[in-house]
Amino acid sequence: MLRCHRHQGEEHAPGEHIEHLVRPLSAGLAVPLFALFSAGVVISGGALGDVFTRPETLGVVLGLVVGKAIGIFGGTWLTARFTRASLSDDLAWPDVFAVASLAGIGFTVSLLIGELAFDGDPVLTDEVKAAVLTGSLLAALIATTLLKLRNAKYRALCEDEERDEDSDGIPDIYEQDNPAYHLRMAEIYERKAAEHRRLAEVTGGAGAENDGPA
Repeated sequence: MLRCHRHQGEEHAPGEHIEHLVRPLSAGLAVPLFALFSAGVVISGGALGDVFTRPETLGVVLGLVVGKAIGIFGGTWLTARFTRASLSDDLAWPDVFAVASLAGIGFTVSLLIGELAFDGDPVLTDEVKAAVLTGSLLAALIATTLLKLRNAKYRALCEDEERDEDSDGIPDIYEQDNPAYHLRMAEIYERKAAEHRRLAEVTGGAGAENDGPA
């Protein structure tokens, strides 16, 4: 048993720390393996090769990768457009689409529906299972890419909001319309330029002395 509440000065409780360590292994390996084993998935090379050639399997892939993302994003947009609900000020619509793309990662339910829909055709059932796994993998890759791009954007915004090159206590991004800020920045860069010229002269003089006759 581990303590799950934080003491004063702690960033994470011991239980939270262990959870963060175990979560990638649990969510990235244990849960997918459990889903595959519990569903009895058997995939052959032929089934994987037919994923993008048969309309049934192609429909499964597109439904997971494209259909779910568009459905969730569209439902959210329609809700915000025609009801009193609204998107949080901390979110943008690209963020919603990136999160919606995660919905294409499906295992047990998608595999179960595939088995029930094509129960009389074991070959097609194997191909549908392969399509579910392929679609889930593609959705995971797309969602990871989109979320990383959005995360990079927000990190850049945070850095901009924390930058204070003139050390006046106000982030530079909020002083772009202030003439005094630009005058202070010009003075700072002029001092830096003068210091670099001085160092260049000193370095150049030392190099000339070293190049002289021994």
